[in-house]
Amino acid sequence: MPFAAIAAITAVDSHAHVFVRGLPLAAARRHAPDYDATLAAYLALLDAHDVSHGVLVQPSFLGTDNSFLIDALRAAPGRLRGVAVVDPQVDDATLRAMTEAGIVGIRLNIVGMPLPDFSWPDWQRLFARVRALGWHVELHRESRDLPQAARPVLDAGCALVVDHFGRPASAPADDEGFAWLLGAAACGRIWVKLSAAYRNWPAATTDVRAHEAAQALLKAFGPERLVWGSDWPHTQHREIADYATAHAALADWVPDAATRRRILVDTPARLFKFKTGDITDDQ
Repeated sequence: MPFAAIAAITAVDSHAHVFVRGLPLAAARRHAPDYDATLAAYLALLDAHDVSHGVLVQPSFLGTDNSFLIDALRAAPGRLRGVAVVDPQVDDATLRAMTEAGIVGIRLNIVGMPLPDFSWPDWQRLFARVRALGWHVELHRESRDLPQAARPVLDAGCALVVDHFGRPASAPADDEGFAWLLGAAACGRIWVKLSAAYRNWPAATTDVRAHEAAQALLKAFGPERLVWGSDWPHTQHREIADYATAHAALADWVPDAATRRRILVDTPARLFKFKTGDITDDQ
């Protein structure tokens, strides 16, 4: 039974995951959660915080089997979009079916992994197909490697979404990779997720560093290239994070209410292709 769709966009959570125990796991993975993060629980959190829409991102530990993600998108049509993880040799029919289910991008989640050579022909062919579909490429990598990892994606003409502030490892003003990201804003095809600050800095400095980073990103990108994400269910950080705190953090990072609205509504609606006119009450 599909969940009810929401027509009016009040806010978009641009980064969350759903999964349950017992799903097939990728052979190469950083961790494997021993708990469930269900679609029903996620949608209940959105409702409780007046967040109308969400973007579900394929978890790294599920590899390229996107079936659970796609089932979740189909259960809440119109309310959710998805970002998949695919093999570079994925066939066109699979990509078209993903589009119909609500997938709008692919994720390159390569934190802690050898850096792939995205200039290889297989990757470049995939990026060309992603661009033709109007999708984006989402990149999750430590800031020091952003220039090398991002350049082949941008050279392929794709829209690039950078995860979690760009994953700076030090104070924003001292981080060379973060400085590259700020400079790259001028190309006009990069978006950054203000999300999961706790993945970047020690707990004692997270609030200050996240505020500094958000202000620097806002100056470089403007609200038309920034989106917010909860990072629910905060894998590997559940002891220090929860949805309410993640939701409230944006007000500290971006104090101006009008600017926050653009980050929460206008920008993600365009980037993730939310169209309220396509949502009907009987879905």
